[in-house]
Amino acid sequence: MARQEWDRTVHEPTDILIVTPYNAQIRAIQKALSASGQTGFRVGTVDKFQGQEAPVVIYSMATSSADEAPRGLDFLYDPHRLNVATSRARALAIIVASPDLIRVSCRTPQQMVLVNALCRTWESRERHNS
Repeated sequence: MARQEWDRTVHEPTDILIVTPYNAQIRAIQKALSASGQTGFRVGTVDKFQGQEAPVVIYSMATSSADEAPRGLDFLYDPHRLNVATSRARALAIIVASPDLIRVSCRTPQQMVLVNALCRTWESRERHNS
């Protein structure tokens, strides 16, 4: 996004949605924002922001590896969640995730399907940045 577009699009913290799959991560993000004096950001789960949009969405995947994912791989890698989280953005979607989340040892074909959605998004980013 060009600097001029960015300046016209994002004016307030409310122009940014910060989305995460986990309530504990919501609390951690809110605490970090508050400690740094940042206010007005909308922070919540995919479910909370269903149907809402913003110029910018930051999707925090909130875990270092698939093995450590609270509620399991099926929940974290759910392609519907990823799609809903990133499609809330009108101009820019940012996924904050450990690179280890695309280096997963899948145990079932279903897990391969789930992880593939994140891998496709990752690869798409690499093509756009080249």
